[in-house]
Amino acid sequence: MAAHRIAAWRIDIERRDGVPRVVADAELARVTARALDAAGAPGPASIGLVLTHDEELAQLNVEHMGRRGPTDVLSFPLLPPGAFPPHPGQSGASGASGVPGGPAASWAVPFALPPGRRPHLGDIVVSVERAIEQAEEGRGGHTGD
Repeated sequence: MAAHRIAAWRIDIERRDGVPRVVADAELARVTARALDAAGAPGPASIGLVLTHDEELAQLNVEHMGRRGPTDVLSFPLLPPGAFPPHPGQSGASGASGVPGGPAASWAVPFALPPGRRPHLGDIVVSVERAIEQAEEGRGGHTGD
């Protein structure tokens, strides 16, 4: 696993055996940090990015979503949606989860962390196999490229 520190973020990237290196880990970390900034994620914090195959995504999809077959990406957030301010692309226009005090006030570390430790936002698991397929077909991403 490779840890990358960018501004307020620690991005832990784990690449499963046999997963091709289509994009450098440093670039993936930069893009992840930009996405966290754009979403208004509470920082400083860490996030995990797991790059794997369709087989693992299919297994996770059945276990956690009750759906058969692979998917391109699954996320496992550890914070409620209200921990993030409203932003474009967020489910539900308001972005708040009904927590009193609004999005910023809803973020609270549920227990004391050891000194120097960042709260973990969660993990994102990506099927690189499926991402390559979608890119070759001109699908995926907002611009399709």
